[in-house]
Amino acid sequence: MLIETRAYARAGLLGNPSDGFFGKTIAISVRNFGASVTLYESPELIIEAQPQDTNVFRSLHHLRDAVSMLGYHGGVPLLKAAIKKFGEYCETQHIRLPNQNFSIRYSTSIPRQVGLSGSSAIIVATFRALMQFYDVEIPLAVLPNLVLATESEELGITAGLQDRVIQCYEGCVYMDFNQEIMERQGHGQYESIEPQLLPKLYIAYNTDLGKQSGRVHNDVRSRWLKGEPLVVETMNAIADVAREGREALVRQDIKLLNELVNRNFDLRAQIYTISERNRSLIEAARACGASASFTGSGGSIIGLYRDDAMLNRLFVELKKINARVIKPYVV
Repeated sequence: MLIETRAYARAGLLGNPSDGFFGKTIAISVRNFGASVTLYESPELIIEAQPQDTNVFRSLHHLRDAVSMLGYHGGVPLLKAAIKKFGEYCETQHIRLPNQNFSIRYSTSIPRQVGLSGSSAIIVATFRALMQFYDVEIPLAVLPNLVLATESEELGITAGLQDRVIQCYEGCVYMDFNQEIMERQGHGQYESIEPQLLPKLYIAYNTDLGKQSGRVHNDVRSRWLKGEPLVVETMNAIADVAREGREALVRQDIKLLNELVNRNFDLRAQIYTISERNRSLIEAARACGASASFTGSGGSIIGLYRDDAMLNRLFVELKKINARVIKPYVV
């Protein structure tokens, strides 16, 4: 039995990064890029390393580029952590797994470390493969929590639930992480939005700008936990952008959606340090007449464009700063 599963890149549209602060967000899955996992029964449990997991390099420069793109350990630790967390979940739920071993491998086309959630996509695809192999059903609303726990508890990655929710639900999702709701039911309130309601969207990314989001979030989180008024009020305002955006999508108020995307970034910039190269992505897109905000913690942006002429300008102008522009494919 050969099992193949897949999970897609994602982009935060509005409300990012308030998901880690009991806020609200809207995100989309981006099917232009994906991570896949292949699993089949074998005598021993084997995790097959991929070329990107190698410890053999052509040169010092090759090692430097590989580490910049993939981190120090590639994707194998993500598989190990997901398998461990899956086993622990089954134990706590008193699910007896059959004595079956498997071989597992992954592949991914998601640009790494640019805010499109390549790591969590590999973990989501791994959970889906394990669920199918062992015939275990994990409630959809619970699965993002397990994916987040895999990253935070096993790998020390600081992140929020937004990425994992959209990669598990797919499409376009409005998420409410109100603290009372989270504490009462153990997860947020998730509402799917018809992708047909989405306006003309573009995504631009530059792999040179990659960084680990945990490092980006740490200072703001400590300030938020201390109750610093600027951080608390700004994060609440970012969450409100998503609430207004949901209403604007329903009304098809494209003008307001444009304003909200820009407001999202401008609010973020009040409390986060934005590098010059990241800011140049925003400024170049806005100079073309498009709106622009980060899809995640930096390295890629998302926004609305008016027509094909504007989209072509985005292609040309962003290419000048080594950024690639795509139209996200959302189902």
